[in-house]
Amino acid sequence: MLVKEIMSEKIHYVTVPGNRATALELMRKENVSGLPVVKKGTEELVGIITRSDLVENPDEEQIALIMTRNPVTVAPDDDVRVAAERMLERNIRRVPVVDQDRLVGIVTSYDLVAGAIAEMEIDEPVENYMTRNIPTTWDRTPLNVAFEIMRYFGLKVLLALNNSGELSGVLTETDFINESEVVSESTVHNTSVGTEGDRWSWDSKNVLYVIKNQLKFPDKEVRDVATTDIVTATTSTTVTSCARKMKRRNIEQIPIIDYEGNLTGLARANDLINALIDSNE
Repeated sequence: MLVKEIMSEKIHYVTVPGNRATALELMRKENVSGLPVVKKGTEELVGIITRSDLVENPDEEQIALIMTRNPVTVAPDDDVRVAAERMLERNIRRVPVVDQDRLVGIVTSYDLVAGAIAEMEIDEPVENYMTRNIPTTWDRTPLNVAFEIMRYFGLKVLLALNNSGELSGVLTETDFINESEVVSESTVHNTSVGTEGDRWSWDSKNVLYVIKNQLKFPDKEVRDVATTDIVTATTSTTVTSCARKMKRRNIEQIPIIDYEGNLTGLARANDLINALIDSNE
């Protein structure tokens, strides 16, 4: 199967010069987590910008200073496994598709799952590919604290647990971005300078004003925002069946439970594309 068979040709992109507000507004409107960046007035690919880039650079306004330059790309006639390998090598979830430096499409890890794996017959159990280090938090955790947990550990998703330790919701990076706003906060720093032992000395105060942009969240808890209509799979569910569930629900991760209903892992789109590569061996 070739990249051009599964890539999205309806490309949402931003241009340089441009600002973060434009990128964020388009991400929210189209419900995407990353956008190719092209040179204004052309279709020449110059970078890619993601929600993570916006979160990690709240003080920067210009897209050119936030985006990743010289992104990994694939060609329309590349095999889908080439795209999968490049995503895994660079730990990324999307790859622009270019033809002679011209942006012609984009392929994401979800596209590989929904367009390739879901159409194959990979009978390996998903437990062979799921992650067992499950990112969880209490569903009463304040939203701003949950965001810091995701940021510190470099996570894209959190599973919410209720007071009984049972799975109660799924919270993604997209949910955080949709609930946040960028605010400017000013802090004042005073420094005093004087001459010790001099009876005629005087204090000189320097005042430094620091203005910093930060993400601000409403006074909500995880359970107020997390998706509670949860689809799960069991450890013995096949990779293809898991991919088809993702495709039907248009999601990029599925919690994995055992036969007693206990949470045992998490299968993400990037986990499943490992199976796509293995299927060629």
